[in-house]
Amino acid sequence: MKALQLFGDRDLRLTEVPDLDAPGPGEVQIRVRAVGLNFIDVWGFRGMAFAKRRLPLTVGAEAAGEIAALGEGVEGLEVGDKVAPYGALTCGKCRACREGRDNLCEDVGGVLGFHVDGFAREFVNLPARLVVRVPDSVSFTDAACAPIAFGTVQHMLFDNAKLEPGETILVHAGGSGIGTTAIKMAKAIGCTVFTTVGDDAKGEKAKALGADHVVNYRTERFEGEVRKATKRKGVDVVFEHVGPETWNGSLLCLKRGGRLVTCGSTSGVSTTMNLMQLFQQQYRITGSFGCRIANIRDALAKMADGMTPVIDTVLPLGDFAQGLERLESRKVFGKILVTL
Repeated sequence: MKALQLFGDRDLRLTEVPDLDAPGPGEVQIRVRAVGLNFIDVWGFRGMAFAKRRLPLTVGAEAAGEIAALGEGVEGLEVGDKVAPYGALTCGKCRACREGRDNLCEDVGGVLGFHVDGFAREFVNLPARLVVRVPDSVSFTDAACAPIAFGTVQHMLFDNAKLEPGETILVHAGGSGIGTTAIKMAKAIGCTVFTTVGDDAKGEKAKALGADHVVNYRTERFEGEVRKATKRKGVDVVFEHVGPETWNGSLLCLKRGGRLVTCGSTSGVSTTMNLMQLFQQQYRITGSFGCRIANIRDALAKMADGMTPVIDTVLPLGDFAQGLERLESRKVFGKILVTL
């Protein structure tokens, strides 16, 4: 079967790999139809893996497809079902897994496409417990945005930041896959949304999604604009995933007792901060990685109700590297997907 494999830093090749065995007990075999691109793919492409991995590695951390075969004992799924797989090999046995806190698994076997072979191939075998059925009305390309893009935002905004209707929120990088999703999810519950973008064209697109206040961070200081628009009170929540370039400005944008939730560090991995500001202003800062399987179900339900992802580009599998380069360049508005 065909697979897109990473052989070294920035060395992606479309190759032929051996066909998979039939799914084992409790497993399903998925025919992959679409793969979503994310910054975790960019990190792996650059060689920034945070754990040991063996090359060549099949890439792709987020996908959707259909059930091609069932292993012994699998219930609740049928051949032909449209599905979105969870992208981490959780143990399913530890306390976190038993309680549905899948992204806190105590014995995770790795993230697919980053530590172990991922979804950019024709077929993949996975434990059935890691597979979420996709509503019939949701397309493969939209469903391929659920496990990371929509799921991550669902987890960040509602599990971690506890975003409430009518609150104010600053969404960084409003043109990114998770940024566009965060704007949509926050507006859907009546929040006032501030967002940052890198150019005026993206700003107009962000406004069309529902953003109330848009700041071009290349021409204006976002912290000054947010504080001015809120009469120096600040926002309830900051949705952070940029890192050092925006971190301290993000803290300045928070009102007293405000919440910052972060899932990324695309501009670097470390920063400094004012600890007196942290405790005097009583900020609540939460790190967020991935999502729970339940968040994917919630995300797919929102898609079925009409909250579709913003799609920037759809490419064939062989152009995966081109998609990563576009993502890395920050020219993107929405999600980039590849189809098989």
